[in-house]
Amino acid sequence: MLHTLFRRKPLDQILAQADPETTGLKRNLSAWSITLLGVGAIIGAGIFGTIGTATAGDTARPGAGPSLMLSFVITAVVCGFTALCYAEFASVVPVSGSAYTYSYATLGELLAWILGWNLVIEYAIGNIAVAISWSSYFQALLANPSIGVALPDWLATTYRNADDNLIASAPKLLGWPIIFNAPAVGVVALITGVLVVGIRESARFNAVMVLVKILVLVFFIGAALWAVSPTTMVENWTPFQPNGWGGTLAAAAVVFFSYIGFDAVSTVAEETRRPARDLPLGIIGSLVICTIFYVLIAAVFTGIVPFGELLRWTDQERGEPLTKALAQVFPNLPWVNLVMATGAVISTTAVLLVFQLGQPRIFMAMARDGLLPKFLARVHPTFGTPHVTTILTGLFVAFFAAFASLDEVVDLTNIGTLFAFTLVCLGIVILRHTDPERPRAFKVPFGPYVLPLMGAVSCVFLAYYLPPASWWRFVGWLALGLAIYFGYGYSHSVLGRSLGRSPRTSWTARLVSIGFLAQALGLYTVPHDLGLAELIALIGDPALERAQTALVGATAILGGSALAIVGLVVEAQRRVAP
Repeated sequence: MLHTLFRRKPLDQILAQADPETTGLKRNLSAWSITLLGVGAIIGAGIFGTIGTATAGDTARPGAGPSLMLSFVITAVVCGFTALCYAEFASVVPVSGSAYTYSYATLGELLAWILGWNLVIEYAIGNIAVAISWSSYFQALLANPSIGVALPDWLATTYRNADDNLIASAPKLLGWPIIFNAPAVGVVALITGVLVVGIRESARFNAVMVLVKILVLVFFIGAALWAVSPTTMVENWTPFQPNGWGGTLAAAAVVFFSYIGFDAVSTVAEETRRPARDLPLGIIGSLVICTIFYVLIAAVFTGIVPFGELLRWTDQERGEPLTKALAQVFPNLPWVNLVMATGAVISTTAVLLVFQLGQPRIFMAMARDGLLPKFLARVHPTFGTPHVTTILTGLFVAFFAAFASLDEVVDLTNIGTLFAFTLVCLGIVILRHTDPERPRAFKVPFGPYVLPLMGAVSCVFLAYYLPPASWWRFVGWLALGLAIYFGYGYSHSVLGRSLGRSPRTSWTARLVSIGFLAQALGLYTVPHDLGLAELIALIGDPALERAQTALVGATAILGGSALAIVGLVVEAQRRVAP
């Protein structure tokens, strides 16, 4: 059994599945289109929303202060290692599915499933965060004195963030208050419709938004330099590291969210004219362009807002840092804020577009392999897009964007993406050994070890600086994914059936699935603000608050682990029995 779980899918078989004659996808994208898609995905909610918290810090981590510039460089280096690995993979395996497909060819089916399931965190769950941020920027745009429109509170927030007065005054349906984030739901519906119509139309829509967002960032830099002298900026950069390297590295983990997206372009490989050439150009080019902008923005932002003053900002003000910064230096010019709010709305719209474009194609690739139901692999006969998975992804993102909390979603997205990047870097090392003669239009420089291993180690290093809640939720998400794999994908896998697996899910596989599901429930039950040692200490003292909750969660984790192990052992014995 274990041998088949890690059986790799032959590259020739993967490439054969990507034949345009059989997939129905249309090759309309050029290297320029790919680069713009990358920039569209990267520059968005991260730069407009996370730098306030990254600079000042919060209760869970210290802030970087002016060393935010260095934080962006550190994160860019980490992403750069991974981008080179993605570029090589894209030139060798120009197929929809991104890191999921790459892992299937190098690490085997089980790890490919885990990585594909993880990419749901990066794209779909990450897009929930982007949709929530878009809603905040859109409401700020409407509230600008030049427009002066305010949405009703019950249509502009979530039930979890509502106070008692709003809950009492909101409209009721069958006695339940109607409170949800309507702008977030609306924009996801709009983007989903655009993506169903066609990839070429989506790329043109993105190109216009990318141009606007770059002009807005240039406006921010130019306006700040005009209002604040370079001498004053240099003075505000002192102290450069108010919280030492701990603050700089913690901020690097936060602003990692600003870089998520350069890998999304690899999901459109089957819709690219010359994927072996255009995808590496697009991936690396978009990362370089965005890094230059990020460092400039960080330098200007920390130069016009002293660190001590930033500490006095409210959480809401830190959530709109660029707008607040310009409002501070141009207090009597509301149109300046209007420009920034408009830029933020357009930037996050572009990110929504690219992420919503990437997730359906990963689902499509997994469905082709039998790990998800076959109907998810359908392509629209007229538009040539994976319309089923596009619509389902839109429904998923819209539902949770209506009710979710932004901070929780961002941290989960970061750790899930770092894990995916780690496996991609390791995959390059493996593929160079398992298939060294395969033609490669692009190769990671300096051999198969140096940069890929540096990329894997640096991703783990950044993940270390994320709060404990991110780790609990991430492991819980993995357990939930394994429950789905053993409950469905293990028996329906096309590769697995070719290796002799039964097409019917055995009772032992169901037992494994139930075990992992129990694990997931336990991992989402235990208090997420505690580390492992703190959790054990809490369980050991029943008199402490939340001790009962921790005990219930730990029992579910241990019981689920036992079920999963028993199921795996019995299934393995059944497979080798004569």
